[in-house]
Amino acid sequence: MKKRIVIGALFGLFLFGGSLKAQDDVQAIKDAVMTMFDGMRAGDSAMVHSVFSDDIVFQRVQENREGKARVVSSDFRDFLKSVGTPHEKVWDERIEFGTIEIDGKMASVWTPFKFYLGDQFSHCGVNVFKLYKSDDGWKIFHLVDTGRRDNCVGG
Repeated sequence: MKKRIVIGALFGLFLFGGSLKAQDDVQAIKDAVMTMFDGMRAGDSAMVHSVFSDDIVFQRVQENREGKARVVSSDFRDFLKSVGTPHEKVWDERIEFGTIEIDGKMASVWTPFKFYLGDQFSHCGVNVFKLYKSDDGWKIFHLVDTGRRDNCVGG
């Protein structure tokens, strides 16, 4: 009987410990994503850069003039320069966390958003972040988004 209790307790600790680790990872992933948006609002390119890997892929799925979907890649350094260049209105991207999936040291995050320049609505869409767990914490290595002015959800 004692053996069963000990085995049950160890099994419970194993499950509970794994659950706590997953919760810690989810929070760390959310913190990394929010650091990017907090840095954008502050105009702090160093803060934004701190949560990205050195070889980030930065893309947008958009429609061309004929209405066909295409993937457009951007230079992340240009984005950082834009964030750090003083601008009159705060870049305020308001997100909601959707699905967060984790497999070992890789994660995927879906975040519907609405983007405002100061108090003025600009556009909306969805961000999809791909992250990996580095020695320095969770880092974004791929960011792809959509952008439109209507049919907005979340954010």
